[in-house]
Amino acid sequence: MELRQLQYFIKVARKQHMTQAAEELHVAQSAVSRQIRQLEEELGVQLFVQKGRNLQLTSAGRLFLSRTEDILNDLDRAVIEIQEFLDPEAGEIRIGFPHSVSMSILPSFISCFRQDHPNVRFRLRQGTYTSLIRDVMDGVIDLAIISPCPESHEHVKGEVMLTEELFAVLPPSHPLAESVSIRLEQLREEPFVLFGEQYSLRPIVMNACQQAGFVPRIEFEGDETDTIRGLVAAGMGVSLLPELALRYSTLIEPAVVKIMDPKVTRTVGVIRRKGEKLPQVTDIFRQFLLEFKPNRAD
Repeated sequence: MELRQLQYFIKVARKQHMTQAAEELHVAQSAVSRQIRQLEEELGVQLFVQKGRNLQLTSAGRLFLSRTEDILNDLDRAVIEIQEFLDPEAGEIRIGFPHSVSMSILPSFISCFRQDHPNVRFRLRQGTYTSLIRDVMDGVIDLAIISPCPESHEHVKGEVMLTEELFAVLPPSHPLAESVSIRLEQLREEPFVLFGEQYSLRPIVMNACQQAGFVPRIEFEGDETDTIRGLVAAGMGVSLLPELALRYSTLIEPAVVKIMDPKVTRTVGVIRRKGEKLPQVTDIFRQFLLEFKPNRAD
């Protein structure tokens, strides 16, 4: 059994298509088919069945996929650890992040870190709260910046980097747009623009509204901070967004107002797998994240 066979098998399993897998691997389809056939012959089982134009894993294929992914992840980590042993300043950091962090503070993190560690490489992966935790657990990445930072979890360890305030985001023409601060209860009759249910900010906003004595009427949902800011600025509703997500400018700007009652906050933290030693350069970056203090918006 060859490493190439395992790599080809995983690619075909993920793409569910022989031609697409071959294109991404930059090899001929016949080469991929031959390696998969040889692998099946060596294992004595069928790994794929044809389903329409796609390939579907058999029960044996699904079992073999989970094991081979673990093997290749361990192999990747072994290569990284050897590279770091030879030169800790030339390793690779595998880190995940949500959209709001990528637009606000992640560039600052990487830029500042690379000033003292110019040869370190970053492998970045964007995701939602749930997917980032899963990627850390599965070994796809070693760290993830996440919000809220989990206080307790069976498989990952969370460390709080910062706690930030959420602000009311209003259309510029809203009667409360010029206010210094408001009570959240003042928005009870307004339509809300919120992230979808798969995003961690949504329950924070829902809980804050319940504290204020009402259930928000959700008019629109978005998948990105820019979408929510744009919809609010266009007069489609109101929202609550964290401080760091409001640091940069967009073409159309909503009004941002402080909420005095209840005060709404969220934690931002970094997570890693429990009970597992991080590669040296990754652990250096983890400590850097915990000590780094991004500039707040004016």
